[in-house]
Amino acid sequence: MTLRHAADAATQGKPVTRGVASLYAGNARSVVGRGLLATKSTNWVVVLTGFVEPIFYLLSLGVGLGAYIGTVQDSAGNDIPYAAYIAPALLAVSAMNGAIYDSTWNVFFKMNFGKLYEGMLATSLGPLDVALGEISLALLRGGVYGVGFLLVMQFAGLNLSWTAILALPALLIVAFGFASLGMGITSYMKTFQQMDWIQFVMLPMFLLSATFYPITVYPEPVQWIVEALPLWHGVELVRGLTTGVIGPAMLVHLLYYVGMIAVGLTFTTRRLRALFLD
Repeated sequence: MTLRHAADAATQGKPVTRGVASLYAGNARSVVGRGLLATKSTNWVVVLTGFVEPIFYLLSLGVGLGAYIGTVQDSAGNDIPYAAYIAPALLAVSAMNGAIYDSTWNVFFKMNFGKLYEGMLATSLGPLDVALGEISLALLRGGVYGVGFLLVMQFAGLNLSWTAILALPALLIVAFGFASLGMGITSYMKTFQQMDWIQFVMLPMFLLSATFYPITVYPEPVQWIVEALPLWHGVELVRGLTTGVIGPAMLVHLLYYVGMIAVGLTFTTRRLRALFLD
């Protein structure tokens, strides 16, 4: 227990807490409420641009390039339109982008310029409250992007199976995984140049994770690398649901994100505690 923490608790007339109580006050909703108010007043245009970006990709590649390609085979060997092949991948990318941008750039400004978390943690809120609140905001943004694009797919006839409805909870899991890790990683970033590394990682992952063509086009060693990337698991999970190709591999993709969420939440909570409380 640091002198600062003890002094703050004494000043506020509260006992110094240890263990779980020092990490979580059960009030992450206040962080979410504050973030929604801020988004409503200043950031709605940024949110809108993130929604239309995958639609442009679908129109230019799925419709435009798809007219030349025709059909491709899904993982079960069925011929499907090229647009129906890349649309679920873009859906997973949309959820990833919404979660990553909210849990990285927004967190970066709040942490390094607004000093917002220092103020939050000076109240009864614990680092897990802040982490869950910010991750929930990123999850909401990723979910909004996903729902919007899923509706576009439905109207365009690109959802080939009734199991496409299960893509929505799958998208939330994908967004949760990226958001939980994104916030913790951002806590180490101190300059705008360092933040550019996030895009440096996201761009090749977006292009290589079987987004626009099957993973089998790569040599086997490259396939192993791609299969270790989180986005590939998200793409395969969502693509299987929208095309109706369901199998045991879906459980592997799901468990990958469960582990990612557990690691991300633990990492982010400990990092916030080390930065502002210890």
